[in-house]
Amino acid sequence: MKKITLTLTLSAAIAAGAFAASAMAQSQGEAMTAQAMSPETTKLGDADGAFITGRTFSEPDGEKMYRRVCAGCHMPDAKGAVGAGMYPALAANKKLAASGYPVYVITHGLNGMPPLGRMMSDQQVADVVNYVRTSFGNKYKDKVKPADVKAVR
Repeated sequence: MKKITLTLTLSAAIAAGAFAASAMAQSQGEAMTAQAMSPETTKLGDADGAFITGRTFSEPDGEKMYRRVCAGCHMPDAKGAVGAGMYPALAANKKLAASGYPVYVITHGLNGMPPLGRMMSDQQVADVVNYVRTSFGNKYKDKVKPADVKAVR
């Protein structure tokens, strides 16, 4: 009987020690996570540095903005997609001939597309519109300027 009691007591002590070590490690991990997520080191909702502020994208040019923001729905090749929704192709898209159309859609949204331009500067909207209008088989040469975007907002 003493052997069984000693074994149970020893097992309980080992389990308690393991539990305490686990709790301490978790506490240290939470402290490290809290430090990593502090306002000094990151911005809320910005795990990969996508934003300059909490609401404005940081992408420096139209191609990078397209890859970061647009390609998730319209696809990297801009051929669009159908699945959980319908995402129109931007490749060889005749609706892009009127430069004001994509500016309006980006800044105000349309159908299922949210107004993502609210998180972009006028320059960024102009850059991404100009990139799409001159890429993916589109050859529209007239450039959108930040003042054009400002007028549509």
